[in-house]
Amino acid sequence: MKVLILAAGYGTRLYALGKDTPKALLRINDRPLVDYILDRVKDISGLDELILVTNEKFYSVFQKWADDQRAFPHAIRIINDGTKTPEERLGSIGDIEFALKDAQVNDDVLVVGGDNLFDYNISEFIKFARTKSPSVSIGLYDIGDLKEATKFGIAALDKEAKVVSFEEKPEKPPSTLVAMCFYFLPRNSLGLLNEYLIESEKSDTSGDYIRWLYQKHSVYGFQFTGKWYDIGSVEAYQEAQRKFK
Repeated sequence: MKVLILAAGYGTRLYALGKDTPKALLRINDRPLVDYILDRVKDISGLDELILVTNEKFYSVFQKWADDQRAFPHAIRIINDGTKTPEERLGSIGDIEFALKDAQVNDDVLVVGGDNLFDYNISEFIKFARTKSPSVSIGLYDIGDLKEATKFGIAALDKEAKVVSFEEKPEKPPSTLVAMCFYFLPRNSLGLLNEYLIESEKSDTSGDYIRWLYQKHSVYGFQFTGKWYDIGSVEAYQEAQRKFK
């Protein structure tokens, strides 16, 4: 199994915190954000490699970070998607597809957004997702605020935890159950990424992929509890600094 961390954004909304610091390396209580992700994934059963995809601007910075992760028990691979500006971005689905092809991955993959900060144990999610394979499973979180929910994809589940609706950033969210950038992609589902890209010609928002996918194939949702922050703005970063321990 592989873990793929998405860290190819340019963090334009966070320039006030450091124009040349990628979001995943912003420090939360004196530790880089991505280090907290490593803490949570290192004990996944069957994990043999962690892949982080970034861009030309931050490639050397992440390579240096990876060289310093001597205590992490698995191989770390840094992949450069080749982009140099925000205008060239491949988007989240584009980067997933690029990274998996570049690394020649033929395995189950846990995809985690590099701006996710959380304190929950993910072992139950992995156990759940493996029982749903070869279907894709996504991580969900009740954000508890309808205004904040407009910034995310909103999912609804049936009694079997199957996704029955998905709206990307609705103006009037039907609930506060939001999709995190947290996806379990079984090996046999990886070909669907290319099918989506060819059919939709959209590579930017991962939520668009989930919306397309659940209408064609079964997708399952797992609701996390605990603390979760999406570090997408200065305000979110400051809140995490105050509240995350």
